[in-house]
Amino acid sequence: MSLNLFDTATRDTAPFRPVREGAVSLYACGPTTQGAPHIGHLRTFLAVDVLVRWLERSGYAVTYVRNVTDIEDKILAKSAENDVPWWAWSYRFEREFHEILDDLGCRTPDYEPRATGHVTEMIAFMERLIERGHAYADGEGSVYFDVHSLEDYGSLTHQALEDMQDAGEEPEPGKRDPRDFALWKAAKPSEPATAAWDTPFGRGRPGWHLECSTMAHRYLGETFDIHAGGLDLRFPHHENEQAQSHGAGHGFARTWMHVGVLTVDGMKMGKSLDNFVTGEDALAAHPAPAVRLALLGSHYRATSEYNETSLREAEVVWERFAATVGRAREQLGEQDVLAQDLRAVELPEAFVEAMDDDLSVPEAMASIHRTQGALNTALAAGSRDDEEIRRLLAELRAMLDVMGLDPVSWEENAGAGDDAHAALDALVKDRLAERAEARSAKDYQRADAIRDALENAGIRVEDGAEGARWSLAPRDRKDS
Repeated sequence: MSLNLFDTATRDTAPFRPVREGAVSLYACGPTTQGAPHIGHLRTFLAVDVLVRWLERSGYAVTYVRNVTDIEDKILAKSAENDVPWWAWSYRFEREFHEILDDLGCRTPDYEPRATGHVTEMIAFMERLIERGHAYADGEGSVYFDVHSLEDYGSLTHQALEDMQDAGEEPEPGKRDPRDFALWKAAKPSEPATAAWDTPFGRGRPGWHLECSTMAHRYLGETFDIHAGGLDLRFPHHENEQAQSHGAGHGFARTWMHVGVLTVDGMKMGKSLDNFVTGEDALAAHPAPAVRLALLGSHYRATSEYNETSLREAEVVWERFAATVGRAREQLGEQDVLAQDLRAVELPEAFVEAMDDDLSVPEAMASIHRTQGALNTALAAGSRDDEEIRRLLAELRAMLDVMGLDPVSWEENAGAGDDAHAALDALVKDRLAERAEARSAKDYQRADAIRDALENAGIRVEDGAEGARWSLAPRDRKDS
């Protein structure tokens, strides 16, 4: 069985056939750096990370491009609110995004271009669209894409043009139709002078959609294999990317991969609902491998639920993986284990079939658990058959490596997220021990004071049959 992927555009799962044999070109919409990355962002990039790992494990040479939208309306607004230069504000959160993905064990893309570094190519792209009759300048510095000019506009999301917006609505000044979208936005007196560039059409800055079409073309060519991103980007962003690129005469993406929605405590995440969880929040409250496991556990296209129960379960599963591998390491010896070449390990057939079936992680995890169970049985039986233990350990580690969860690799490359969690965990558990002593002594006033102090610091305490557990309470972040 070869790799089969679900294509959002065709709404069908089909065998993956790359543009160039043995090579895969992949573009993922990266962060818009107006604020701290949240767990919804992380879920998307972790799913893409697993895709990259599986493609490489399957023998493909992968070129992975993930852009950074470092200029956009929200960035300008947030930076102005906080009296910080827009470029400094953007760079702050770009760095935070990188640090958190590093802590979660994500591969670094081959290229990670910023929008502001490709204005020259954007100008050329607009000129090509105007020449081909798909775009127009309004004479005031803005340039718009003419949605009526492209026969297949709406084909990605299977929408008819007349259903997208009220055709009778009055268009904005400069637009011919309210559904036309901006390729280039004229400079505004209220915005920083540094947030604009000179073009043949007037001074201004790029539209969001144009950035991705331009950078995908620059690094991957006119036609590439896979375009990935969150489901929320499907319309209008990805629809408009495709329209621009088709209008320019490019084939653009052959397969569209969209990652499903993440809910928190059963609801869509939002600051107004007090369930907004940033990557920093998640990593401070839980070990990085457990966060990764929790965000990867469901199929990438399914709606995924994030809550304290799922995180606790992920922690237990991760601890068991680490314990199993640790016992095998003790029996085989450190050098023996470190010498294992995971890329050379023959993976169980059930695991391969699951991953080739549109990256079916739940079924793949079932195969991992079966191998873990067999290894635990061999170790518990006191088996001295080191060869069998070595084989099972190599299989387990190789499958976990595809998920980015090999305990040996995590131990060798312990991230700052784990360090931060370990330090905070030690401090909070010390306070919880004091609280437990106070409750045993029936000093409830002191016990309540300790709990209140922790809650005021943003730490939620839950009492259970096995004692108190803690987690970071989701909080609204003014700077994001």
